[in-house]
Amino acid sequence: MTRLDRRTLLRAAAAAGALNVAWPLSAGLSPAQAREAAEALGADYDPAPFTLGVASGDPQPTSVLLWTRLAPEPLAAEQRLPEVVEVEWTVALDRSLSRVVARGTAPASATLGHSVHVPVSGLRPGTRYWYAFKALGRTSRIGRTTTAPVGRVGRVRFAAANCQAFHDGFYAAHRGIAGEDVDFVVHLGDYIYEHGQVGGVPAEHVRDHEGPSVFTVADYRRRHALYKGDASLRAAHAAHPWFLTWDDHEVVNDYSGTGGGAPFMQRRAAAYQAWYENMPHRDNSAFALPDPEIHRVRRWGDLLELTVLDLRSYRSAQNIEGGTILGAEQKSWLEQGIDRAPDSWHVWANSIMLSQLRGRPGGSYMFTDQWDGFLSERNEVLGHVHSSGLEDLVVVTGDWHSAFVDDIRTDFDDPSSPLVGTEFTAHSVTSGAYSADWNEANGPLMGAANPHLKYFEGNRYGYDVYEVTPERFSAHMRVVGDRRDAASPVTTLTTFHVDRGRTGSYEDPATKDSPAQYRRDRGK
Repeated sequence: MTRLDRRTLLRAAAAAGALNVAWPLSAGLSPAQAREAAEALGADYDPAPFTLGVASGDPQPTSVLLWTRLAPEPLAAEQRLPEVVEVEWTVALDRSLSRVVARGTAPASATLGHSVHVPVSGLRPGTRYWYAFKALGRTSRIGRTTTAPVGRVGRVRFAAANCQAFHDGFYAAHRGIAGEDVDFVVHLGDYIYEHGQVGGVPAEHVRDHEGPSVFTVADYRRRHALYKGDASLRAAHAAHPWFLTWDDHEVVNDYSGTGGGAPFMQRRAAAYQAWYENMPHRDNSAFALPDPEIHRVRRWGDLLELTVLDLRSYRSAQNIEGGTILGAEQKSWLEQGIDRAPDSWHVWANSIMLSQLRGRPGGSYMFTDQWDGFLSERNEVLGHVHSSGLEDLVVVTGDWHSAFVDDIRTDFDDPSSPLVGTEFTAHSVTSGAYSADWNEANGPLMGAANPHLKYFEGNRYGYDVYEVTPERFSAHMRVVGDRRDAASPVTTLTTFHVDRGRTGSYEDPATKDSPAQYRRDRGK
């Protein structure tokens, strides 16, 4: 049966004044009514109590973090469960879970939304495992995960996803990721959207129906549960281990983690708690809350060093003297890591664009919520990359809802300044981009204004797959045919390469005739 298109249905419901029926998180709906409304938008859930699926994260050579959350009524403000539920977990070397290598129990408490975070240790490096949970007489779906290898590695493949507004389309991109032969997934932020806007209708016009933006732990829990109602997202989580960072919409648009008064800090704490409860996150400290620690360095053998950045929690206001996007401690940690970096590919998981972006020649920066709003710190960090002699730096980025390829220079206004890396900004999973007319008109303007910009394509949605060998780093831009179709096919739009020991990217000759709104080698 063909599912209804979320965006079309929501817009039609808004025009008819029926958002209280169409939007699952509308005020006044019972959990059953909310679920019925979600299912009308194409959502479904795993069997209770494991309705939100299973996931794994932060793979290391001998350990991985396993996650699930008990939510028999996924869209309920509170679950009708005991205060604490014991959850059994099993890890095995085979899909049938007969060759068990580890098992145990973990408490799922109401305090943390009946979520379970199990750090499993004693595993073998570079090994695939399967796992499952059992509670309340039921067994979860089976998940698959992988530990990081050690020593010499000949290849690593990973996917990157970002920006997945539920009301903007189906997650065919995550369906594609679930089927990819990758070692892990990096999510670059905007996993959920907090605002009260649906189908292009401003929040103030639908507030009485949909409800305002989310503020409480219960609000954020329900928003996460709605998003995990997309089967493709649950499949991608179950198929691969994930590394995670966040951007602004996990809390509120364009927020600064160190600004705001008591109401904002309460909202941030609520958002962070719900995020932790719903993610396969392994915290570096004994207590993940109230402030989960996102930034970390992980290695995939001798081939790849992954540095995950947190560009929200510690930032100051933008466009101020001495402003910081990293915070003093994270900046010091990053620079020390640059100094101690091994001889490998260095990948930074970066939620918002690092490269300079002016809208037109001689014009201003397009968005100073990006690194463009923190010029001194960007200059310092990139200068440190250059002075340290760090080579083979690739930055993977989300947020923009469009694809960019940029050369990274120590001074973006000086095309002769040292070239220190490449940035790949991926398409969004579903979140709306600019119109095709805007992209056609402004792609060449952005190219003319930014000499380091090599490629721009904004008409499509999808994800990136990165393939890394000792000789080359390749970025395959996967795109879906139609975000309105949950079963949309996935194709490769184009591929860019970076050769080891040679800074700068180039497009694969086999795909360089694919559609784009700007290519530097053609000047359009």
